Amino acid sequence: MSTAAMTIRRARRQAGLTQTQLAARMGVTQSVVARLERADANPRVDTLERALAAAGRRLELRAARRRLPEVDETQIRGRLLLTPAERLAAFQASQRNVRRLTAQARRLDELAP
Repeated sequence: MSTAAMTIRRARRQAGLTQTQLAARMGVTQSVVARLERADANPRVDTLERALAAAGRRLELRAARRRLPEVDETQIRGRLLLTPAERLAAFQASQRNVRRLTAQARRLDELAP
């Protein structure tokens, strides 16, 4: 279910309103409210705002800074200094190490009771 649909439904229910009552407050039909509460609903912001206002709520939007994972840029810089052939060789060496570790893990699994 879309966030907008859940928000409208939750606001309507918390206000103790039926779809018909919310529709009357919005000046639309009950079927419009039903469509707004459908899982695939994607109303415009002004429609969402009207529905929430009719349920005694208000829409607040805010932008929050997303925390990005820490990245070791020294490794990236180091790889960029390599020639394409050196990068390929480093990749192939990494692949060999992964295959070796995978084989060791399988052997340990076979030995486990």
